[in-house]
Amino acid sequence: MIRTAALDALPVREAVPALVSALDDHGTAVLCAPPGTGKTTLVPLVLAGLVGGGPRRRVVVAEPRRIAARAAARRMAWLLGEQVGGAVGFTVRGERVVGPDTVVEVVTTGVLLQRLQRDQELTGADVVILDECHERHLDADTVAAFLLDVRETLRPELKLVAASATTDSAGWARVLGGAPVVEAAGVSYPVETVWAPPARPVRPPHGMRVDPAQLTHVASVVRRALAERDGDVLCFLPGVGEIARVAGQLGGVDAEVLQIHGRAPAAAQDAALSVADHRRVILSTAVAESSLTVPGVRVVVDSGLAREPRVDHARGLGALATVRASRAAGRQRAGRAGREAPGTVYRCWAEAEDGRLAAFPAPEIRIADLAQFALQAACWGDPDAAGLALLDPPPAGAMAAAREVLVAVGAVDPAGAVTARGQRMARLGLHPRLARALLDGSASLGARRAAELVALLSEEPPREYGDDLAGAWRRARAGGDGYASRWRAEARRLEHAVAVRDPAGAPPPDPRASNAGEADSSASPAFEARGSGRSPGSGAAPDDAAAGLVAALAFPERVAGAKGQGAFLMASGTGAELGDGSRLRSAPWLAVAVADRPPHSASARIRLAAVIDEDTARVAAGHLLTDGEEVHWEAGDLVARAAERLGAIELAVRPLRTPDPALVRAALLDGLRSEGLGLLRWSPDALTLRARLGFLHRTLGGAWPDVADDRALLERADDWLEPELSRARRRADLGRIDAGQVLNRLLPWATGEAVRLDELAPERLEVPSGSRIRVDYSAEHGRPVLAVKLQELFGLAETPRVAGVPVLVHLLSPAGRPAAVTADLASFWQGGYRAVRAELRGRYPKHPWPEDPATAEPTRHTNARLRR
Repeated sequence: MIRTAALDALPVREAVPALVSALDDHGTAVLCAPPGTGKTTLVPLVLAGLVGGGPRRRVVVAEPRRIAARAAARRMAWLLGEQVGGAVGFTVRGERVVGPDTVVEVVTTGVLLQRLQRDQELTGADVVILDECHERHLDADTVAAFLLDVRETLRPELKLVAASATTDSAGWARVLGGAPVVEAAGVSYPVETVWAPPARPVRPPHGMRVDPAQLTHVASVVRRALAERDGDVLCFLPGVGEIARVAGQLGGVDAEVLQIHGRAPAAAQDAALSVADHRRVILSTAVAESSLTVPGVRVVVDSGLAREPRVDHARGLGALATVRASRAAGRQRAGRAGREAPGTVYRCWAEAEDGRLAAFPAPEIRIADLAQFALQAACWGDPDAAGLALLDPPPAGAMAAAREVLVAVGAVDPAGAVTARGQRMARLGLHPRLARALLDGSASLGARRAAELVALLSEEPPREYGDDLAGAWRRARAGGDGYASRWRAEARRLEHAVAVRDPAGAPPPDPRASNAGEADSSASPAFEARGSGRSPGSGAAPDDAAAGLVAALAFPERVAGAKGQGAFLMASGTGAELGDGSRLRSAPWLAVAVADRPPHSASARIRLAAVIDEDTARVAAGHLLTDGEEVHWEAGDLVARAAERLGAIELAVRPLRTPDPALVRAALLDGLRSEGLGLLRWSPDALTLRARLGFLHRTLGGAWPDVADDRALLERADDWLEPELSRARRRADLGRIDAGQVLNRLLPWATGEAVRLDELAPERLEVPSGSRIRVDYSAEHGRPVLAVKLQELFGLAETPRVAGVPVLVHLLSPAGRPAAVTADLASFWQGGYRAVRAELRGRYPKHPWPEDPATAEPTRHTNARLRR
């Protein structure tokens, strides 16, 4: 029996006529409705014709999370007075509850993505609702782009609704081809904000780590909220680990403590989402921000933290990172306290910090590993995703890194076109790395064992399972916890999926099926070429060897060779370290399944790994094997050797007696770049020549080369260092090259200017006394310097010039010490000379100090010699 009163109480009903009209006229619409208005429950029922008397249509509702999909289906079935599996059903990975009369099916976006790849027309579906679009999950963005492509090319009658509590309505309207925006007013009660920052500073989150002091503070705020306010308390935390820690600190509170997250057992999720007759504290991840309605909540405690995906393409490391939640997320969380009555939100940060938070969470397409997205786009026929209608384009660098992964696992060819193997990998519902491990591992270990290990890698086991993948595998097989239950279900799904074959001429699979699989089962090029060393399907390998093989197949760049003391070097070139006490510390090789790199650390921390041998490393990472000459500058000299490497890991090396001359030359140039041209032999004359040429380049430019900068000189190595550089074989050979002699080659001989070098920038200038004084062209101020005793310039009225530039005259005392500096001798004789004469004539009485130096005779001698 339909619960009419409950349906009529949903505020979104006022917007339903406008939504129906928009879909009839345009085929697409954007629905903006606050949480709790019924957009997820009433709208699908109306569009399906189950309430309100409209035409009967099959509606597919896509939710970003499994827990939300189950909850939405159960709520709609309850409103209809039915059980799930009747008119309303749901499909999530590993679980499907539908029946022959199902017309509203709630699915995860991942399931819908798989269906579209198997049946691009989405046969049987009349309306698709993309719920919670504001969360900007990558699967949801991809599904929206694919559906718009389907509408444009195959099924213009397919209707599409983008629904969200708070979203970029203008952006979605634009992407949906100018779709109308329908807004529904919500019923919200006032929410009081209480700022509750920690009394003492806490360390900011980094990686997956949250300061324990922060979690202790959150637990204390929950206790405070229980004491100060009535009603259930909903506390937002970034992840499962933090929920468990806070739950452990809430022992003894006068309330039931429940947990909501993707890993929680279905019974626990149902208990949190049901009406209770006692007080509760619900600890939740971001899933409760908008996807779920938790009845009875009057108080929200917001830790202010969230989890976002991060990927380090250079090191091949991807993980979730703890970040400060955005202001938009804060508003969503606070709104949960005012759904049913006035409420309160306790924010565990200072009010002054709030304005510095990001306005919105980052779209996943900008920050996530895009390998799975790139494979989906390639299967769709658009490898670069250039033709897809996306709110944000994928970053070029991330797409390039994704393409490299797909080529390495054999999912696409070098041009980006999907292979038959890639089509099959896409249908497994796994990251391409894990799909490769499942397909290739099954050939060696059998489908069941490979599926069990890949299931372990697809959802990281709890930390208490340890860092040894084989040990975690044994514990999961024996375990009775919620993780072990989910692991067994996923392993069964994967075993079935990898075993499915489509016989020739068989009809296509049911597009509503969630576990179909097909196509080519050949191994990846590297795996097939080298073999596994075991009979395919034998399953005879010990647990350690099997776990290592699967982990290495999934993450070949992370096979790691031991360096000692629990330190390893991964094939990607990143160092990695095990924690103290790990039994893996003595292993010569590891396959690293999970690792993260703390900020400001050069090495990654190994969270989960398996022992392997060198043969397994060669099998799994065969595409990284190289064997060739290595000639490079190392530790101040040239090193030439023949080396076999697995990525950055050195397997074997021997000295190279006759290295490739081109490689030698390149290595010597690297040495000159890193250590400078001082490796050559620079005589005083060579240094003077370089300074003179540098002066002419600065002053005249034109044909006079730039020789002051090492980099500029090395860019023209062919013009002045050959053939001497080509004959060099080591550092000592560079030291025998006369820099002055080879530098002469850069003079502008072709234009004839070279012959004017001594005229334009002479080494020495003759002064009135007859002395020839060296000119210093290397002065930092750029002007040539003439350092000469003052008495030798008597009678010289004009300052000497080189290349038209007045030199800077350093006038020296008879003892050769600086007495004055001038670029205008005439002015000096008239003014500055008197002060110098008064100061120095008593100190040097044997030298001439005439009153009129402009008419005096220049001399290098004392008064006595002048009289003689």
